[in-house]
Amino acid sequence: MAEGDPTPLGYVRTPAEGPAELSFDGGRPVLAGAVAATPPAAADIGRLRPFEGVAVRWPAEPAGVLETVRALAAAGVPVYAEGEVPAWAAGADPGLAGLLTSWAPGRYGDRDGGPRSVADLRREEHSLRLRRHAARYAGSGAAPGDGTKDGVAPQVSVVMASRRPDLLGGALAQIARQRRVQVEVVLALHGVPAGQEEVRRAVAAFPLPITVLEAGADVPFGEVLDRAADRAAGADIAKWDDDDWYSPEHLADLLLARSYSGADIVGTAAEFFYLEPLDVTVRRTDYKSEVWSDHVAGGTILVPRAKFHEIGGFERVVRGVDSRFLKAAHAAGARIYRTQGLGYVLRRTLAAGHTWQLPLAHFLRVATGQWRGFRPSHILEIA
Repeated sequence: MAEGDPTPLGYVRTPAEGPAELSFDGGRPVLAGAVAATPPAAADIGRLRPFEGVAVRWPAEPAGVLETVRALAAAGVPVYAEGEVPAWAAGADPGLAGLLTSWAPGRYGDRDGGPRSVADLRREEHSLRLRRHAARYAGSGAAPGDGTKDGVAPQVSVVMASRRPDLLGGALAQIARQRRVQVEVVLALHGVPAGQEEVRRAVAAFPLPITVLEAGADVPFGEVLDRAADRAAGADIAKWDDDDWYSPEHLADLLLARSYSGADIVGTAAEFFYLEPLDVTVRRTDYKSEVWSDHVAGGTILVPRAKFHEIGGFERVVRGVDSRFLKAAHAAGARIYRTQGLGYVLRRTLAAGHTWQLPLAHFLRVATGQWRGFRPSHILEIA
């Protein structure tokens, strides 16, 4: 995106005000009662952040209208239309027209008596879908339509270390369903032979390029990951955890976040957790999203391969690999951006089974939403 273009930076999860309006006066956009630039500038977007949404009041003349609405969409403003979208607008951009009528304030809770947390979640899902559409229309980030830009999709090397053969099939299937991005996988088996039956089946079923490495169980986890990263051929390296869940546009969303932020490293907020022993899903929102930070969820780190090696790669330690890498990156002056975490769910079993060791009670204490069973965001696209 061009410098100065509105972006989702500063998105507010829980609005303090009700809906605002977008209207037009002589072709000029009027946002929440104030005349705005065409298309709206960052300052105009900043004034809208406290509002629950922005309703479009369609003018008779179409000049500049869709340009304005797309700019709001690109910035993640929850813009919507009450009633039908005019035929001229629906004909020019049917995808946008469908999104504008798919959500409205109060439709999913809060004002209708439902929980505020669910209303905020449905609002943010709508915001993300708008961002994606605007980026594809403009040809930025993870690119329009078929996921390519100038005929070539971005290439990402997914790096994954695993010592759990029973999880490999599911993890590789999630990588295979990634949209709008060209992917290769470098799989580092940690104390597991490549000839093990579950490993062979999972690798054979994977339809994309894959490189398999073997490392002994005594090799530090960080060293295993670093060996895998050394074999990466893509322009970008994305870390992937074998026991977590990712949306089909997880990688594309990270590339999009980098395109509008200009960050060296991007990752998501750690928001959704499935507490497997309790069969409970929780959401924590104490980590803000769409912000500059020194911390992102470790299983979502995306970094250019050249920058990864410039930072020094993964430290060859047993625990704390992600946090040490991010700390080294921050110390080296790398800019780290944390985007939304709607398409990522961390699996938690007992603390002893994780390199990030926290008891299950900790996640219950910090949760702002709690649901029985596996209940991710709709963005994960789990039927």
